[in-house]
Amino acid sequence: MIKNLVIVIVIAAAGFGLYTVMQDKAAPQPAAVSDAADTGAVVAEPTVGLIDDARIISAESEPGNWLAHGRTYEEQRFSPLEQVNKESVSRLGLAWFSDMQSNRAQESTPIVVDGMMFLTTAWSRVYALDAKTGEQIWHYDPQVPGAWARKGCCDVVNRGVAVYKGKVYVASYDGRLIALDAGTGAEIWQINTLTDRSRDYTITGAPRVANGKVFIGNGGAEFGVRGYVTAYDAETGAQVWRFFTVPGNPDEPFETPEMAMAAKTWKGGEWWKIGGGGTVWNSIVYDPEFNQLYLGVGNGTPWTRAIRSPGGGDNLFLSSIVALDADSGAYKWHYQTTPMDNWDYTAVQDMVLANMDVDGVERKVLMQAPKNGFFYVLDRSDGKLLRANKYVTATWATHVDMTTGRPVEDPAYDYSEKTKWVLPGPLGGHNWQAMAFDPTRRLAFIPAMENPLAYAMNDEWKNTGVYKHIVGGWNTGLEFGRLVQVMGEDGVPPKARGYLKAFDPLTGEEKWAVEQVHHWNGGTLATEGGLVFQGNSLGEVKAYDSDTGDVLWSFNAFTSFLAPPITYQIEGVQYVAIQAGTGGGDLFGGESNNLASMTYGNFGKLLVFKLDGKADLPQPIALDRSIPEPPASNASAQEIARGESVYHSNCAVCHGFMAKSSGVVPDLRMTGETRHGLYKEIVLGGILAGTGMASYADLIDENDVEAVQAYVISRAKEDRAAAAAAAAAQGD
Repeated sequence: MIKNLVIVIVIAAAGFGLYTVMQDKAAPQPAAVSDAADTGAVVAEPTVGLIDDARIISAESEPGNWLAHGRTYEEQRFSPLEQVNKESVSRLGLAWFSDMQSNRAQESTPIVVDGMMFLTTAWSRVYALDAKTGEQIWHYDPQVPGAWARKGCCDVVNRGVAVYKGKVYVASYDGRLIALDAGTGAEIWQINTLTDRSRDYTITGAPRVANGKVFIGNGGAEFGVRGYVTAYDAETGAQVWRFFTVPGNPDEPFETPEMAMAAKTWKGGEWWKIGGGGTVWNSIVYDPEFNQLYLGVGNGTPWTRAIRSPGGGDNLFLSSIVALDADSGAYKWHYQTTPMDNWDYTAVQDMVLANMDVDGVERKVLMQAPKNGFFYVLDRSDGKLLRANKYVTATWATHVDMTTGRPVEDPAYDYSEKTKWVLPGPLGGHNWQAMAFDPTRRLAFIPAMENPLAYAMNDEWKNTGVYKHIVGGWNTGLEFGRLVQVMGEDGVPPKARGYLKAFDPLTGEEKWAVEQVHHWNGGTLATEGGLVFQGNSLGEVKAYDSDTGDVLWSFNAFTSFLAPPITYQIEGVQYVAIQAGTGGGDLFGGESNNLASMTYGNFGKLLVFKLDGKADLPQPIALDRSIPEPPASNASAQEIARGESVYHSNCAVCHGFMAKSSGVVPDLRMTGETRHGLYKEIVLGGILAGTGMASYADLIDENDVEAVQAYVISRAKEDRAAAAAAAAAQGD
């Protein structure tokens, strides 16, 4: 039973993960970050990357390029290319690959323009490559300070760039928006996007561009920030408008009438002191037909509504899709997928635009499969709800009332008084990993999950009625310190599962579903060739038949995947490209020994395939995962128990539940004698801050560190003994 519990709890971080003590290194803090655009190098008139609105709007006329984050403004991640198809895909082979020089998660969607590929890797570094050969043209490092890694939930990742009118735009992890010359990589300007650099803001999402503006949001809800999206002039970097997604202090003037409206839906509490959350850290979609910008808004701070807004209320605009005028930032409409969010059910997942016949009426629709387990179809002219069907098991609500547009919560899963296993957990039925939509088949291809969490209210709040804001730490309102004990309070949990699903958005039917070995897999790509491409946690890239789900081709990359594939064409040859490298939100897969990251490590690569490709990818040597003999410890059972609580409150989001790493971050059970002797210097002194392990002296003290070390030593001894017993049993 414990094994199943461990597998399930991988979602405890819900997209968490400060990566620490890693191989990649970040450079020192840049000298200065200004609110005004800082002009860098003087660059010549751009000669490459000459994308404008007209080209992206008419992207179907040049299917060989991948001009925007989702290929077109509609972000369907569907390609009309069909050279690689059901009949020819068996000939697909590796054309070339590139080492990303990183063992962090790789989440970027490459942009391909006229033979050049632009993509990002960890620490917001940007690469421009020859898309035919893989030769590096230029490389840019924004020099994100290593200590900033602690400010983020889900590793120092980046999901890509935007390319527009000869410039490449990247948002750095530490909150800057940077414009580069597309031909040379020279910095043109950079701008600080953060309202308060002392707060724990980060940016991991890809910018979007349209109408001469660059749009970017941010992350950091759990740490206590206030969400917003800003539009900047694409040429100069000057701020054009800013839209806040949750209200600020109600005793101060509201920025817009919408904030006054939203404040009425927050009742009781002092959410603004913590921040409120509502960050737009992933999906932003531009709609040229209505000149609207759609924002996917995240969760609140804390997650639990009883603490965040004790007087009730929907808490706008948390877990909502918000439509704005793209030119002015003026509010148009919103639809809230999860009113009174209580589970970290963000609505930041991909939004797809399409034209569809709905009940005999041609509609311009927006579709989303957010975390909460329901697939939504909205009329994007006014936000009217057209469909809301479950695409995974969702126990928290029975259905969505189509008259009111509101979910009907199931009181049997109310965890306010008693621990409850709830589906989906905070990783959601679908997370940021991209889904694709085939407009011909009218199917969405979703990297879906059924992964529960044992939700339990924070013990201190239950006992005292007081919640203390954790500055510099997680603010969920849930009980994570006693996670092992909490997990056993509501019986045996549902099994964690992962799927690739072909889902009909209008009927709510699955045309097919493929169950996968692990729940945490990559994004998807659909093509006119009748194929769906996806990378998985086992290190395989697969091509599935769009109509049946049958596997038609597979390639072992020996590295787990999260990023979505793209496809493009040069000189009559179609290519399929995908980044390999896992991590991000799921850092608790230590029991899944068949993951590629557990077997071989996590060495980021960009893989590019074509028909009859002959390049060879060397197979790495399997890692020695045996646990060394830990140092002696005289810690009492009481001290070890205390260390367990401190560990799961502060360390597990990075180093793994029960001190079992997923193979991406350092596994503390395998700590050698030298590092054991430096625990305090590392945890309190911050001697490894340059690689992401900043000091935690603001949250824990020397006694806490000693208790955590005692707990880790205890866990190492337990698992060494279990491994020895298993080996002896096999010998018998």
